[in-house]
Amino acid sequence: MIAAMKFEMRRHGALEYAVSPILPCRHAFTTRYGGVSTGHLASLNLGENRGDTQENVRENYCRLCSALGVEETSLIFSRQVHGNDVRVVTKADRHALFAPIPYEADALVTNEPGNVLTIFTADCVPVLLCDAEHSVIGAAHCGWRSSVADMLGNTIHEMCRLGAEEKSIRAAIGPSIGACCFETGPEVPEAVENWLGADAGAFIRSKADTAGKFLVDLRGANAARLLQLGVPKENISISDECTMCKSEKYWSHRATKGLRGTQASLIVL
Repeated sequence: MIAAMKFEMRRHGALEYAVSPILPCRHAFTTRYGGVSTGHLASLNLGENRGDTQENVRENYCRLCSALGVEETSLIFSRQVHGNDVRVVTKADRHALFAPIPYEADALVTNEPGNVLTIFTADCVPVLLCDAEHSVIGAAHCGWRSSVADMLGNTIHEMCRLGAEEKSIRAAIGPSIGACCFETGPEVPEAVENWLGADAGAFIRSKADTAGKFLVDLRGANAARLLQLGVPKENISISDECTMCKSEKYWSHRATKGLRGTQASLIVL
């Protein structure tokens, strides 16, 4: 198993975001802090479909892009559907805010500098990947359904098709719901066991006080899958922050019962 660690918190004005010490390229895991949205969306909501005003969302992205030193016109999004499709993106896929997105994918990869790969979460596991030696990056949205459908296996396969090598890939698993809070029925442990095989047991435990309920370490399980795929242990970092425990800092779908904004995880060569 790989121990979780504290990610570095960085600030740009009021905006606050986390970065992993393992990734050599610009990236960010956003928090709720530093935007202009109000009410239950306060303050850094980056979701276009959460009922926020376009003016607020645009200003939130303006602040985030300023912090990362990238242009808003360089962002690339996808329509996430909890599947396992990976899209290899180019400059042609750059997304204007509030414009329709013509494809579905839960992971993005590229070998073009300047493309800002962007995925969205509010408890699901965000994974940012970088092979700096071969100039390939990826960003994967790993909810439990996409995880057990081998989202990371598909993502690394596409990265390697662009020239990456497993031994050169570095991966940061960002803030997400932790094993402390990810309570499930038996369908999730069963799916994790089918996905990881003999390695699954370390990431599943029965909930002592509730029959038929389990606590699942989805971050740890995704780290285990990276190891199975050939990413070296020393190239993997896992955030120690649970979005549900820290729902004042991160958007958590479970903690808010769906009344929430959206955070983003971004990476650029």
